[in-house]
Amino acid sequence: MVFETVVKIIGEQLGVEDLSTVKKETSLINDLEADSLDAVEIIMAIEDEFSVEIPDDEAENFKNIGDIVAYVEKNK
Repeated sequence: MVFETVVKIIGEQLGVEDLSTVKKETSLINDLEADSLDAVEIIMAIEDEFSVEIPDDEAENFKNIGDIVAYVEKNK
């Protein structure tokens, strides 16, 4: 549930048409070519969707989508 919602948010923010290509090991920056502004907007959208706060120092440590999902699942 969390993974699917996160992927949907990322798809909307980055215009990813084929969401089946987005996996837990997918990197926002390296694989999806998100820039730092995209990443901030995605984190803000995820915070709004799940009513969690993701501190900047935590967000900077996210290596892939799996890291984001794990953080949300642990803190929601």
